[in-house]
Amino acid sequence: MLIFNTLRGPNETIKGEVALTFEWRQKSRLRLTIDSGELSEQTVGIDLPRGTVLRDGDVIASASGEHIRVRAAIESLIHVSAPSPTALMRIAYHLGNRHVPVQIGDGWLRLQYDHVLEGMVRGLNGRVELVDEPFDPEGGAYGHGRHTHGDGHQHHGHSHGSHHHGDHSRGAHDHSHGADSQPAGREVSTLEGRHTDNRHAPRIHDFLEVPYKP
Repeated sequence: MLIFNTLRGPNETIKGEVALTFEWRQKSRLRLTIDSGELSEQTVGIDLPRGTVLRDGDVIASASGEHIRVRAAIESLIHVSAPSPTALMRIAYHLGNRHVPVQIGDGWLRLQYDHVLEGMVRGLNGRVELVDEPFDPEGGAYGHGRHTHGDGHQHHGHSHGSHHHGDHSRGAHDHSHGADSQPAGREVSTLEGRHTDNRHAPRIHDFLEVPYKP
């Protein structure tokens, strides 16, 4: 099984594409099936440094030189607008207070569907529209969009993928909020604010298929 473990630039020769929801783009180890391209229908593994968050359009490479592009999958989202810039900033402030991943556009915000957050936005005089669109939220201010230092307060929405499977290490924001399933692997903070990934080299059981339940 091909293992993709390195981020590359956008100009590489691409042999396949895969669409992943934001939840699954935060996972460092997972097994998935390529959607399209020369590697279409092949099952591959991803083994990226812990804390990596894949953005729409990112390219990842295997040790043998194959490259695939990751796309943001379509998700059920709340599209938020407001009667004034100040009202929209107020909504953004309250969403940020709740550590909610938010995609920012010109005069609008998008977040994964959550009925509680929908009610909060309406209560702040926001205009709400439910849409099915790719979701690519803002990255962490200190990680330049590549890394997240999550605290588990994310509200997850409904995702539509059916062939992507969970990893066996801690995702940046995992539904389980559980302990790291790789106790021997430990992140060590450095003075520069980065992390050293001390996990073991991947073994085949790290990529065993776990049914994905949307």
